[in-house]
Amino acid sequence: MSLKIDETLIVECETGNYHTFCPISCVSWLYQKIEDSFFLVVGTKTCGYFLQNALGVMIFAEPRYAMAELEEGDISAQLNDYEGLKKLCIRIRKDRDPSVIIWIGTCTTEIIKMDLEGMAPKLEWEIGIPILVARANGLDYAFTQGEDTVLAAMAHRCPEPEFSVRERKETIQNFFFHSRKKEELGEYANHPSLVLFGSLPSNVASQLNLELKRQSIKVSGWLPAQKYTDLPSLGDGVYVCGVHPFLSRTATTLIRREKCQLIAAPFPIGPDGTRAWIEKICPVFGVEPQGLEEREERIWESLKDYLDLVHGKSVFFMGDNLLEVSLARFLIRCGMIVHEIGIPYMDKRYQTAELSLLQDTCIKMCVPIPRIVEKPDNSNQIRRIRELQPDLAITGMAHANPLEARGISTKWSVEFTFAQIHGFANARDVLELVTRPLRRQKSLEDLGRTTLVRK
Repeated sequence: MSLKIDETLIVECETGNYHTFCPISCVSWLYQKIEDSFFLVVGTKTCGYFLQNALGVMIFAEPRYAMAELEEGDISAQLNDYEGLKKLCIRIRKDRDPSVIIWIGTCTTEIIKMDLEGMAPKLEWEIGIPILVARANGLDYAFTQGEDTVLAAMAHRCPEPEFSVRERKETIQNFFFHSRKKEELGEYANHPSLVLFGSLPSNVASQLNLELKRQSIKVSGWLPAQKYTDLPSLGDGVYVCGVHPFLSRTATTLIRREKCQLIAAPFPIGPDGTRAWIEKICPVFGVEPQGLEEREERIWESLKDYLDLVHGKSVFFMGDNLLEVSLARFLIRCGMIVHEIGIPYMDKRYQTAELSLLQDTCIKMCVPIPRIVEKPDNSNQIRRIRELQPDLAITGMAHANPLEARGISTKWSVEFTFAQIHGFANARDVLELVTRPLRRQKSLEDLGRTTLVRK
């Protein structure tokens, strides 16, 4: 089965199983991003072991999340789930006093049909703290979609814009008149609200804000905000743009439920992606992009030492975190050969601009468009890797050691999720991750030759 995007770009679909991290791992970065939140994961002991061991959080750190551990009585419906969750939430309010409690439903709550959405409004009214419900469980395609679920739930709690419909229309109509004077005033252009969605470290979010500020575009807010109480206003007349490829559910919620206008843009990963992202946003607000070509060239020049290492090297994406298309596009621009882009799931409408940029990049670099495989069968992938013998395989942790044992250098895809890879300034960090196994392999080869010479 395959879906033809255009004459040259084809997305194939296999029927492989999902080999990925559990989506409840989103707690590890979201609780740090939303500083006044508390995450309560409702699941079994296995979920608790995963959070404690896989995320490596020590007890002494006192993270702002906890486990509501389901026991046999809960699963067999012999105990009152509501009373148990109420006791936990009252204790959380007393000990931590968060602005919001976010319940993370796991696979078990899905299987036993636990009515978290029904209990949350009643308990929220009783304890006086907002309670959100997000079903971040193993039924998703990729672990990064846990964030997608949380943000989609949070979007419903964003306030509506304070101005009226008439004022909104006047703002849009008068925008072009005021934007002409932005250079004289030295201020932002008077344009409709722009909200960016996707969780990024504060310093990276500030960098993207600054890049848009250089184009006289003001970011009205982020979803999620650093504090729940600072959620941005959403509604008719508000423009939104994503920074992650795995937020298709959030994008759909913002369009259909919140009536926002989505700016379809590639994602700001790599100098080429960041420039394209800004160039897609600017025309929406009647702004002519300034200085982006020169800025991109300076970044490429600063990456020359890494580009010499990766040029001509081949890479194979097995598929794990939904960042594969954006990373492949950037690496092709760096001079690498991408044999295959495996991806657990692709919302082709949300990633249309990214796929288009991938195609343009391949044409610019005079290379064939790589094979894109949705829901790849890992057994078939292993056979293809044996035939192609790539210099690097970017894969989930489950396949890294077996591939290394067969002489294939690997890089965990999960590392790209936790690293700072967005914007002009962080392109170097992406190449640092990619070249590390290549440099290690080269060092081992050099060491082997030196040992033979000495003998």
